[in-house]
Amino acid sequence: MKKITKICDTVDRIRVDVFVAEMGEITRSRAAKLIEDGCVTVNGRLSAKNAKLKAGDEVVLNLPDPVSYDITPEEIKLDIVYEDEDLLVVNKPKGMVVHPAAGNYDGTLVNALMHHCGASLSGINGVMRPGIVHRIDKNTSGLLMVAKNDAAHNGLAKQIKDHSFTREYEAVVYGNVKDDSGTINAPIGRHPVKRKQMAVTEKGSKPATTHYTVLQRFGNFTHIKLRLQTGRTHQIRVHMAYIGHPVAGDDVYGPKKVITSLSGQCLHAKKVGFIHPITNEYMEFDSDLPEYFVKFLKGL
Repeated sequence: MKKITKICDTVDRIRVDVFVAEMGEITRSRAAKLIEDGCVTVNGRLSAKNAKLKAGDEVVLNLPDPVSYDITPEEIKLDIVYEDEDLLVVNKPKGMVVHPAAGNYDGTLVNALMHHCGASLSGINGVMRPGIVHRIDKNTSGLLMVAKNDAAHNGLAKQIKDHSFTREYEAVVYGNVKDDSGTINAPIGRHPVKRKQMAVTEKGSKPATTHYTVLQRFGNFTHIKLRLQTGRTHQIRVHMAYIGHPVAGDDVYGPKKVITSLSGQCLHAKKVGFIHPITNEYMEFDSDLPEYFVKFLKGL
């Protein structure tokens, strides 16, 4: 257990979770969880995460020791695009789950990372998601960043939060997209009835923006490039279905008719760009379209 004490010296009243995140160099969500778990006191008393501090308040954070990862390392081949002592960029294949969860406790990207990196992964996202800064769906292929330490994780997470992180995808969608380019501004939240799905909704949602450009039209299908301004769960899949052009092969948000050659959505995270959180160097990585994607395009 590490004890951190700091006196609030700001004139403006600041939320406890925001102050704790800064003093502990952790994410705000983790700060909120620590507050809820009783690991934070203000002037010797437990506090709510949304309480406001005033100048002179003493905040004590009892930061628990890192928990060892209860995940089985597995020798699974990784397509590593870039690696240094702080982070990796990995090209995830279609069909691989990113981290262990109910029904998927092995064969995931995290299992493979545990074998490759050992204990050198950030612990900010907990024992089931070490190193994972952002995710893509099981049946989406493409580039993912992985943090090897908490400093790198915090730096990358901040860029995602500030929308300064570049994420470009390519997809094949149903129908003939009329405009050569466009922007979809539609808030995304949990589906009001189908709780495992997301939807465009005003209730309990967050702003979501997707930019798209048409690359090629095939009549019944369109090949497009997409750039995420925000990163909500299933954002591209939900947004494209919302405008009447669901991603080809998407058996959740698209037609129930199965495209046997795809086994899931035709969606690839093609490019990532970010400022290295330690060296401050801008880095950008591009990946080739995978075989399943190229084969589907040739068929069209």
